[in-house]
Amino acid sequence: MSKRSIASFFTKAPASDQSTSKRVRISSPPREEEPGPPTIHESYPHPISSLPSSLLTLLDAYERQPPRHIKKPDLDVDFYQPFFPPSSAKPLYLFLRKYLPFYRVTYTIKRNDLETTVKTPRFTTVYGVDSHSYFSGSGGDDENRILLDSKTHRQIPPDRYKSCVCRPRPIPQCLEVLKNIVERETGDVFNFILVNYYASSDDSISYPDSDDEQFLGPNPTIASMSLGTTRDFLMKHKNDKNQTLKLPLTNGELLVMKGTTQKKWLHSIPKRSATISGSWTNGGRINITFRNGVEMACTGNYYRYNVGSGPVYRWDDTRSEMVIYEPASRESESESAKAEAKVEGET
Repeated sequence: MSKRSIASFFTKAPASDQSTSKRVRISSPPREEEPGPPTIHESYPHPISSLPSSLLTLLDAYERQPPRHIKKPDLDVDFYQPFFPPSSAKPLYLFLRKYLPFYRVTYTIKRNDLETTVKTPRFTTVYGVDSHSYFSGSGGDDENRILLDSKTHRQIPPDRYKSCVCRPRPIPQCLEVLKNIVERETGDVFNFILVNYYASSDDSISYPDSDDEQFLGPNPTIASMSLGTTRDFLMKHKNDKNQTLKLPLTNGELLVMKGTTQKKWLHSIPKRSATISGSWTNGGRINITFRNGVEMACTGNYYRYNVGSGPVYRWDDTRSEMVIYEPASRESESESAKAEAKVEGET
C-alpha cells in the first residue's frame, strides 16, 4: 500500500500550505481553529475530529535536527529532542486529549493457579491492524472502510479476529498524519498506534515491561512520542543489572528504539511524588507509540489490553478530567458529523 502524502490530509488549504518540498523551522503557535471534518467509522465509539490545517502545517513543516544516538550493550536508540516544537506539541496534546476516546482496561491474569484482577494504571486506546490485513480506502470520513486480506485483497473471513474484544479500527486522520511524519523521518513502517494518557503522577508503567512479543518480529522498531508533562523513562538490561538508562521525556520528543532493545531491555514510567498542577497539561502526559505487528495475534492482544470491554472515557474541559462518555444515538452522531464535514468542505 502506498503512503498518503501529508498534503492529502488538508481539507482545504492555501497553496502555500500544501507544499512540503521545503521544510522550515516554525516557532509561532497556530491560531485557534476548529477541528477539521471528523473521521467516521462504525468501529469507533464516536466520530473522531481531524487536526486543523494550521496545526498540521506546523507539524509537517518543522525542520528536525539529526537525533541523538544512544548506544549501550544490546541497546540502540535514536532520540529526537525535539521532534515537534513546543508551539505545535502543546496544541497537539490538548487536541488528542480532548477528541480521542480512551479506556481504563481491567483484566484478569492467572499465576500459579491464583487469579488476579488488574486495572491498567493509565488510560489507553489503540488503532490499526496487523500485516495480514489492511483497511480499504485511505481514511477521511469514509465510514464504509472494510478489512481486506493482504495477499488476496478480498474481504477477510468473519472469524479472523474472533479473539478481539472489539473490531479492529482504522487509524483516524489525527493519528495517521503523525504516523506518516514519523515514517518519513525514520524510514520505518508502522501499522499500529497505541496511545497512553497518564492523568497524574499515580499513572505509570512498572517493571518488568518490554515490547518483545513475538508478534512484533525478532527485532522490532518502536517509536515513542511524548506530549505534555515531563516524565522519567527508565530502562535496565534484563541480564546485566549495571546497565541502566534514565531519560526525562518532555513535550514534543520522540524516542526510536531499534535492534535488540526490546528483547534485551526493560522499561518503566515510575510514579512521581507529586503532580504538576495548574499548567496547560493538568499534570497529564500523552505517549503515542508506533509499532508494526506482523502476526494476527498482535491485533487480538492490543485491542484486549488497550480497549477491553469497559466504558469509553472522554476529556471534560469543565471538570478537567476524564469522564465516562455518554453518547447520543449512533445515527444522530453520524449524521451530525457528516453535516459538519460537508460544511467544512464547502468553505
